[in-house]
Amino acid sequence: MKKTQANKTQMVDIARIAGVSVSTVSRALAGSSLVNEETRKRITDLARSLRFSANVGAQNLRRGQSQTIAVVLPKSTSDQQPVSDPFFIALLGELADALTSQGYDMLLTRVDEARIDDIEGLASSGRALGIVVIGQWLHHYALTALAGRGVPIAVWGAALPGSNYFIVGSDNRIGGRLATEHLIACGCRKIMFLGDTRLPEVALRFEGYRDALIANGKMVNPGLTAAIPFEAQAARAALDDLFAHTTDFDALFACSDLMAMTANALLSARGVRVPEDIKVVGYDDLALASQVHPTLTSVRQPLAEAARALVEGVLQAKDGNAPTMTVLNTTLVKRESTHTVQTAKKKTSPSATTKKQR
Repeated sequence: MKKTQANKTQMVDIARIAGVSVSTVSRALAGSSLVNEETRKRITDLARSLRFSANVGAQNLRRGQSQTIAVVLPKSTSDQQPVSDPFFIALLGELADALTSQGYDMLLTRVDEARIDDIEGLASSGRALGIVVIGQWLHHYALTALAGRGVPIAVWGAALPGSNYFIVGSDNRIGGRLATEHLIACGCRKIMFLGDTRLPEVALRFEGYRDALIANGKMVNPGLTAAIPFEAQAARAALDDLFAHTTDFDALFACSDLMAMTANALLSARGVRVPEDIKVVGYDDLALASQVHPTLTSVRQPLAEAARALVEGVLQAKDGNAPTMTVLNTTLVKRESTHTVQTAKKKTSPSATTKKQR
């Protein structure tokens, strides 16, 4: 028997034993003031003795008192980026802080890309008053349909024209340009772009990469672009194959820090030095970027600010306000992966000089 059916049966039993109607039992278990305290206590004691489990989601829906925001990570069959991905962990941590500071709980779930419409049930069932979706991936039209049906959602992703849902994202195009201009300033002439441009955010980073090349009198070389996925194992396999067949480049711009770190490790294993032989820029500026060797130059996304904007967006969506697009500034953090440290010349001691002169 399904749980809802079992609950209904137990409510009938409680009503019969207590000598009240089923509706009175329902109100008493929901804490309604329409049921006097004595009756309410008798019913709740009976429910406890029968180990009755109330449907909290349904109660929240009826009472309008849900204090939960659902955070959804779409699961793509083509790029199965795990929840343990460092970028996800960083953004989820900021979201948890932003929600807690406003008195909300966070419900984390994954939804298969083929069943993206299932997230509607999180709101309609009363389990959550709104939904934050991390990443548009290839789901822009599905998200548009959900928002059109009144589902309160805010999405971390790219600012796409004509969107009818709240969007929060960094300025990906400027980020791509900052990374590429820095590599050009470092003297690099053959800059490889790593990332799957089918994804909206990556496509904008590529536009910034292209903008910087054109502004500096260079053409975009299709041979210097590689559709590397975000998922770590798939990225490693793709990069290993790339480096086995392509060596004519002097810099890499990777669309995630993890991708850049993986590239660094594979290049090092092939005897290629970073930054002396190849300079590398990542994206996200995760905490790991300042801890690896060499430390990683990266485009910083302001994740704490992003989390606060996502929470504000989903609450605005819940209240029926018109959707907005929030584009946050990106900045370049320069570190060792693009900076060749000059070795200081060893000073000759006076005594050594004297001996040499003798």
